[in-house]
Amino acid sequence: MEISSWSKDRVQALFDLPFSDLLYQAQTIHRANFSPNQVQKSRLVNIKTGGCPEDCKYCSQSIRYNTDVKASKLMNVTDVIADAKLAKSDGATRYCMGAAWRRPQTSHMDNLCTMVREVKALGMETCMTLGMLSRDQAIMLKEAGLDYYNHNIDTSPEYYEKIITTRTFEDRLETIGYVREAGMKVCCGGILGMGETQNDRAGMLRLLANMDEPPESVPVNLLVAIPGTPLEDAEPVEPIDFVRTIAVARIMLPKSMLRLSAGRRTMSEELQALCFFAGANSIFVGDRLLTTDNVEYDHDAALFSKLGLEEMPPESETTSTSNVLDLAKHVVS
Repeated sequence: MEISSWSKDRVQALFDLPFSDLLYQAQTIHRANFSPNQVQKSRLVNIKTGGCPEDCKYCSQSIRYNTDVKASKLMNVTDVIADAKLAKSDGATRYCMGAAWRRPQTSHMDNLCTMVREVKALGMETCMTLGMLSRDQAIMLKEAGLDYYNHNIDTSPEYYEKIITTRTFEDRLETIGYVREAGMKVCCGGILGMGETQNDRAGMLRLLANMDEPPESVPVNLLVAIPGTPLEDAEPVEPIDFVRTIAVARIMLPKSMLRLSAGRRTMSEELQALCFFAGANSIFVGDRLLTTDNVEYDHDAALFSKLGLEEMPPESETTSTSNVLDLAKHVVS
């Protein structure tokens, strides 16, 4: 069976493995494709906060929910570049810009493209998440030099409508298609802890792994239950289940960056260490993630020291180990 063809049974077989066996396979595949002790540091900045018309049940930036988030206008280019310079000085090699929109307006595109060009000029990798894109907007961002566009599918196709009703699953896939057509890399993942089942987590990973070109970047978020949102009382994910999902993702997506994204502030050092061992190799640094608190810089530095981790150099993201074995062909079939 080719690695790009993941059946439901094959994915479930991974989830059913004894924990140690699963982690062994995930770590073996991780080592074949990445330096095992390097983790990329990224910075995520909210360039436009709140006022979003969508009804994503996890999001504090929706106008439909009574949260503490106040809507703001698009940041000016000067402030974005100043923040990017600070992020670079803190060790970040990747700069991600997010805006709470259904889709960007045409009038925003010039400023957005200028942000991309200016951040690229700092020698940083660039990513944006702006909502849905038209084909022309994707081309404009590519021509400005944008490396990655983030557009998460959030969960499985079957569970999706229980989380979002104002944007279809097909809408998300259409934007991902435009990003691919334009020649950018895709950043696409989801959120754990929204009431989904293990089958939904498997379904989400199966869809990503079975894409014609799997995403080069896969963020795995742990829900931050925000007061005022419909998911404020969601049951937390069991830590072992979270690590298990990271490990399965690494086996199914052997060459993708696995980004340990939202929710790290509530994770113990031991849980984060297991996630790194299971194949996660990117984190966000800085005290904020869009509208929620993140792990303090000093805490991350201390954890890196304890685990013997080092910052991933920019060029390492697309550099695989020489003579890589396609070990994913040898996992559970």
